[in-house]
Amino acid sequence: MHESTTAANTAVLVSLDFGAPDYAESLEELRLLAESAGVRTLALVEGKRQRPDASMFAGSGKVEEIAALVEELEAPLVIFNHDLSPAQMRNLAAKIQTRVIDRTMLILDIFALRAQSHEGKVQVELAQLKYLSTRLVGMNMDMGQQKFAVGARGPGETQLELDRRKLDRRVHLLNERLKQLKRHRELQRKARNRSDVMSVSIVGYTNAGKSTLFNRLTNANVYVANQLFATLDTTARKIFLEGDSHRQVVLSDTVGFIRHLPHGLVAAFRSTLEETAQADLLLHVVDVNSPERHDQVAEVNKVLAEIGAQHIPQIVVYNKIDLQGLEAGVKRDEYGKITSIHLSARTGAGLAELRAALAEVRDAPVAAAKVEEWHPLNDN
Repeated sequence: MHESTTAANTAVLVSLDFGAPDYAESLEELRLLAESAGVRTLALVEGKRQRPDASMFAGSGKVEEIAALVEELEAPLVIFNHDLSPAQMRNLAAKIQTRVIDRTMLILDIFALRAQSHEGKVQVELAQLKYLSTRLVGMNMDMGQQKFAVGARGPGETQLELDRRKLDRRVHLLNERLKQLKRHRELQRKARNRSDVMSVSIVGYTNAGKSTLFNRLTNANVYVANQLFATLDTTARKIFLEGDSHRQVVLSDTVGFIRHLPHGLVAAFRSTLEETAQADLLLHVVDVNSPERHDQVAEVNKVLAEIGAQHIPQIVVYNKIDLQGLEAGVKRDEYGKITSIHLSARTGAGLAELRAALAEVRDAPVAAAKVEEWHPLNDN
């Protein structure tokens, strides 16, 4: 699916304001998502409505405005900052006379571009196929381009029935592969538990600096870029604390979260995310400079709750302090439990404090505050 999107490297973006308080942030994320997918924005069309139009999501006047702009700019793609129903997508494409995708399709496209490991590719393809399964009619898409080309039709069968059968078989195969990979991870996790190695997962909103922190702590070379979902595949490394070979920690870098993360992606990546749910400690990385950091923290915690990781102890890592000239340091609650650490993964300021905090938690697992006890007060 991502081949056709990235080939159309220019697009008109469409975002409608229905009165949601996070509209401005969602709009900025749409720009970043398009950029991360390698799409250059030709124009942005905005509008206000009380509720989506059942037929075309936007009103007829707004759709005509989009169509005129597409014709004028010869735009090969229109990206809606919303989830569209199959009927809405079909009607819009017919009216605008160009390809139309929604926010979920755009995020799936980015995930397809980023997936490097076998498991990551399986998870992305599974999410794509489940998404496409409701959109086989009227999308004017060549099934052969989707890497599950259909075979010859049998007597009395329609092409749609063949497409759906092929798709269902592929989904079943991918689910079986994910089950095998999950069993392999469970064996690895049991081996770690037997060796008494603490497991730490780095979580956070996308582009908060998780991979930079991971690289700093592990001397790894995980891909880092100022893009949404720069890191997709979960990477794990073993580190030693305070030079003691007995104080080992397995550190895992995970995919970043975002507002309105497509449910299909969460479902497809559940087996990987369950590794986070089995961690002994979460390092929740937050961009201290983001004016939306409180909302971003809430979004991450929402996904963590969805995968059953809401009760795992957290240390909140406020990253990028160098951009505001803030001091590195550790904050504790009234019980002496570590609640947050201010640091800069880029410069290394505060990393010694983080390592010391990990050693403290390693020696006394109750030293980290539970997520439900954490309240970000005066976090700057």
